[in-house]
Amino acid sequence: MPSFAVVLLATHKSALRWLIGLGGPGLILLGLADNSLVPMPGSTDVVTILLAAHHREWWIYYALMATNGAVLGGFLTYRMARRGGKATLEKRFSQKRIKKVYAIFERWGFASVAISAILPPPFPIVPILLAAGAMQYPTRKFLSALAVGRGIRFTILGYLGAHYGTHIVRFFAKYYWPVLIVLIASAVLGALLGLYQYLRRK
Repeated sequence: MPSFAVVLLATHKSALRWLIGLGGPGLILLGLADNSLVPMPGSTDVVTILLAAHHREWWIYYALMATNGAVLGGFLTYRMARRGGKATLEKRFSQKRIKKVYAIFERWGFASVAISAILPPPFPIVPILLAAGAMQYPTRKFLSALAVGRGIRFTILGYLGAHYGTHIVRFFAKYYWPVLIVLIASAVLGALLGLYQYLRRK
């Protein structure tokens, strides 16, 4: 589900131009945020595609930079959970969800991290990152799985941006307001659902 960050990028073209101007370092910053405890799902994807569309010959570079940022952000979340233990998860999620995440991680381990890193929004990766840390999953295996998953995802996005980016940009230019309305409506709906889940846990 689109985040506030995606809506911000859609409504403020100057912010989008600023991120595009930063290039690779901008992707690292977005990747750090997108894979932390304050996720901005979809923001790194959008900027990766647009950068690859603007500089087609650099699409592999942008894919690598986005992957590096995502791995760094994911590692910080993992380390925090590793130090805090299972209490880190218990503070953020309901017992039902925690049990589900643990069951997935215990069964699939490496694959659960890699696959969740490939899947696009609205699939939440943060619970898996926290579970890996809380369950003391080996650091090297965790980093390898996260790098594989994010690497595949951003390589695909970079390739699509380089080869079909102009069509994507034209689509957004043509249907700017309808897309914007959908993004804002989705963000509001996501916020309401999050508030409902929070109040229900309380």
